[in-house]
Amino acid sequence: MKYALFSLALVFNTHAAFAAGDAEAGAKLFAKTCGGCHSVGEDARGGFGPQLNGIIGRPAGTTTDYQYSDAMKNSGVVWTRDKLAAYIEAPKKVVSGTRMIFWGISDQEKIENILAYLETFQPK
Repeated sequence: MKYALFSLALVFNTHAAFAAGDAEAGAKLFAKTCGGCHSVGEDARGGFGPQLNGIIGRPAGTTTDYQYSDAMKNSGVVWTRDKLAAYIEAPKKVVSGTRMIFWGISDQEKIENILAYLETFQPK
């Protein structure tokens, strides 16, 4: 019984750590996977894609330094953590008609890591 409780606690703690993501790992993944089109940080600005500072909680298609597709501007999406996770996994399933050329990421741990990194650029 003692081992079963320990195993159960380990599963729950591992899941909680997984759900939070690793911002450091996310920074590396962002640079490799997202950084060619998107930027974050003090000098972030739109390029091939919009800058992503403060993305969580922001309505889609609303930064002023990027020309969004009509699909994105009219999507009605607000970027919650869950909605952004779904978009990173399969962009065209979340916003049909998006111009973003990205195949998506199926690895949930990688998605959580990217989200943890993006959360470091939320307003304090």
